[in-house]
Amino acid sequence: MFESAEIGRSVEKKEYEKSVETLRARILTAQLGLARTGLNLVIVVGGVEGSGKTDVARRMLGWMDARGLHVESFTDHSDEEEERPRYWRYWRTLPGAGHGAILVGSWYTKPIVRRAFKEIGEGDFDRALDRVIAFETMLVREKTVLVKLWLHLSKKAQKRRFKELEADPDTAWRVTKQDWAFAKKYDRFRDVCERALAKTGVAEAPWTLVDAADWRWRNLAAGGAVADALERALAETAKRAPKPHLDPAKPPKLSVLSRLDLSRSFKGDYDKKLDKQQTRVALLSRRLRKEGRSLICAFEGVDAAGKGGAIRRLLNALDVRNARVMTVAAPTDEELAHPYLWRFWRQLPRVGKTTIYDRSWYGRVLVERVEGFAAPGDWQRAYAEISSFEEELAEAGVIVCKFWLQISQHEQLKRFKERGKTPYKQYKITEDDWRNRDKWDAYQAAALEMIEKTSTPDAPWTLVEGEDKRWARIKVVESVADRLEQELG
Repeated sequence: MFESAEIGRSVEKKEYEKSVETLRARILTAQLGLARTGLNLVIVVGGVEGSGKTDVARRMLGWMDARGLHVESFTDHSDEEEERPRYWRYWRTLPGAGHGAILVGSWYTKPIVRRAFKEIGEGDFDRALDRVIAFETMLVREKTVLVKLWLHLSKKAQKRRFKELEADPDTAWRVTKQDWAFAKKYDRFRDVCERALAKTGVAEAPWTLVDAADWRWRNLAAGGAVADALERALAETAKRAPKPHLDPAKPPKLSVLSRLDLSRSFKGDYDKKLDKQQTRVALLSRRLRKEGRSLICAFEGVDAAGKGGAIRRLLNALDVRNARVMTVAAPTDEELAHPYLWRFWRQLPRVGKTTIYDRSWYGRVLVERVEGFAAPGDWQRAYAEISSFEEELAEAGVIVCKFWLQISQHEQLKRFKERGKTPYKQYKITEDDWRNRDKWDAYQAAALEMIEKTSTPDAPWTLVEGEDKRWARIKVVESVADRLEQELG
């Protein structure tokens, strides 16, 4: 693969200066189109040490409108990053619509380095690359123009570049001991990188391989790749006309939801039982920090099914200094300008903390699906994206509890009317609630498919019979206690 980037291409000064004028005009014109189309730009600059990754980032920043760009360099993890899933630091840097980010180093760096030094095996390396492919594919489908540049130098060219830099007092600092350590493993790195590029150079996110021996050629090749990608994306976007897609699906007569025994009610001393389960949660949740874990509880369900009441009982069992409730409503303009999972990634709890979501990332396959806010292709691919997200949470030590609260249509109507009559509950009932009631079948069908496709060993769904509020609240708190006990021992 890398042989084509070792030919030794070069560009004369006059030709370079002339080409830069044309290239800058193309890039700036295309960059202006980002905001108009709702696209964003992410440029990943990777490659051999000494190939000029930082120089290329600086050149792109100079050629483009810097007001809509930021540059990120990923070095050692901070304490805050260490307490989050690995991709958290990358999600935080994603630009909004109309903006761009230039990443020097990226999600490729750690797997490549670890594989080159044999810290991970072939299987783990392939799994890391699979995650990269899934992440990048999701970005592209969420309106990201992803440009991946790999700057290459031959072994001889790299060694020559290091010596040239070290010979000049003004640039000697740019060559570190780590650079030379990596250079000693050049052949090993070459094999690992070749495998990484071959596997992740998929149609949605291809690599541009750049011969970096001559800086002028390198800059033009990098800039040309950015211009081509922007122009291509703008042309494709112009062809697509967004259309509403209402989902007419109906649930089957027999399903996991229809088979729930909604007549279940709590018998016995409710306060005593609730206190016992809350005490279990309280004691177990205090061990999260010691065990390097955190907790997420996501609540979904039929309107008026009792999510708020269950959440309050769960919150009463937790140390409020280490817990918070996130109520998920319609996305803000800032959130709409990013991939739909962005607003959830940035709110993930640190070690020892708990976040409770009153509605969650499942809005993509529920409300957005039923109301036609997401095209079929978007909500259909979301099942795999959400499962991957939850898998990353579990791998990072996050305990994920998910609850679906179910009531009958008759009980829902009864609660709607009660809310309308009770002054302190009237804020809970809106026109949307009444309108959604007319789409009961569509929401039930969406919920069934969601439960079927996203209930995994790492993040199983707990179905809660919500007709009797006391039964539902105890079941939720007890389920969290059981899950904590299972995970923490």
